[in-house]
Amino acid sequence: MNKTFKKNIGFLHLWLGLLSGLIVFIVSLTGSILVFEEEIDSFINPEFYKVSAIGPKKLPVDVHIKLIRQKYNIKEFDRIQTFEDPQRTVIITGTDPDKKTDQIFSVDPYTGKILGKVAEKSRFFSIVLDLHRHLIMGDVGQFITGCSCLIFVFMLFSGLILWWPKKMKNLKQRLTVKWKASFKRVNWDFHSTFGFYSFLFLLILSLTGLTWSFKWFENGIYLLADGTAKKPSAKVENPTKVDPNLDKTYFYQNIFSKTDSIYKYKGNTQIRIPSDTINSIMVIKLDIEKSIPNISSMAYFDKYTGEILKVRPYESFSDGDKVRRLIYPIHTGSIFGYPTKILAFVVCLFALTLPVSGLLIWLGRKKKKTK
Repeated sequence: MNKTFKKNIGFLHLWLGLLSGLIVFIVSLTGSILVFEEEIDSFINPEFYKVSAIGPKKLPVDVHIKLIRQKYNIKEFDRIQTFEDPQRTVIITGTDPDKKTDQIFSVDPYTGKILGKVAEKSRFFSIVLDLHRHLIMGDVGQFITGCSCLIFVFMLFSGLILWWPKKMKNLKQRLTVKWKASFKRVNWDFHSTFGFYSFLFLLILSLTGLTWSFKWFENGIYLLADGTAKKPSAKVENPTKVDPNLDKTYFYQNIFSKTDSIYKYKGNTQIRIPSDTINSIMVIKLDIEKSIPNISSMAYFDKYTGEILKVRPYESFSDGDKVRRLIYPIHTGSIFGYPTKILAFVVCLFALTLPVSGLLIWLGRKKKKTK
């Protein structure tokens, strides 16, 4: 390998690493926490996720909505989530008319008792996710994390080039950490050796993370998979433009029942209610019988009459949509359950050490030059 080329790569690796180091540290730290979001949150707030006792029969979800509307003056509802697990609570999200913020309610499906209430933006994991994706800076933060992620991808490849031994007889030395050496040597070995071992995993996490940062990257997924960068619309226009004021005693429960009659597999179901008057209700039913997560089908209903408008089974999705649905479980490590979750957690923890160990390497060299 050309000596000048490797020197230039080392220069870029150093200064781009110093430029993006803090962002990489923050994103890696928050990412490691988000890997076990559901497990941690259910452990800290068990009443929000689990009922104390399983009753003989679940109440219609409209009963819960009526109670929340009366007790908290919630007029607009955004999402209703039910779960196959008999111990799980019903999760309902509505917009607070005064504060204009989304409130999440946890309801006992058997008794109708409201077990918990929290503003969505004030949830610990909502803050962590906002920090992970946007640095709590909105679109500007999203652009910064996206650019840092792109830089990190370059850092991975440039690090591999710098790690690569000049002679194959030195390969064994590059694959081990000399733990009994000086701190400076151990730090360098730790940075480079484990950087090599985690290269592929970090590359996958970085590339999948770009999906949420840049629209052009997501469009590229559809272009490669479908031959067109145009993403299929997930919305269906509502045909009824004026509310006919029909009987809505069990309006949402009927939608759940109709969805179950269409998709007979076991699954968790989510109703998404549009805040506008243009789009229809979208229902997503997750197939928990599948070995791979995030496999779900959709159905659309008239938001005023409850009549079914369109059915979109998972099998009808484009290749681009199917790939896009796999990105989330791959990025979070949930693709194959706890083994890949633990792997993602460990890799994220190692990633946050890279800016620190890299900074120590640079400070050590700077001190040596000064002497």
